[in-house]
Amino acid sequence: MRVDFYQLSRDPVEKVVPMLARKVCESGERLLIVSHEHAQLEAIAEGLWAESEAFLANGFAEEPHAARQPILLSDSCSAANEAKMVLMADGAWREEARRFDRVFLMFGDATIEAARELWRELGEAEDIERNFWKQEAGRWIKAA
Repeated sequence: MRVDFYQLSRDPVEKVVPMLARKVCESGERLLIVSHEHAQLEAIAEGLWAESEAFLANGFAEEPHAARQPILLSDSCSAANEAKMVLMADGAWREEARRFDRVFLMFGDATIEAARELWRELGEAEDIERNFWKQEAGRWIKAA
């Protein structure tokens, strides 16, 4: 399992998610995006549809045909679209994420302490690869 920690500093999550979602889709995989905040999921969905290169098809877990969506937005870690990758948009870790091959954890100032604690906790697990990404001059740099 791989967990990528993304520290949001310059751009809000709804601007960062389309970049990551595009890369996931280009690799032929599906993605589950999770947040407890429905307004945040709506903003992300809008950003996915408005992606400049080409829209990224997506839908909400509670809507019909959720299983067919390449990108599924939900308030839980249940991947009706059989995604192997999950993105935690609200910065909150969920233990169900351990069922996925790859996890993207977005966090900002409000959730930085929880992210640090999780980083240490996951560092003790032998089967987890961790990566830490931060923004510098508008680019994402791997910091750890």
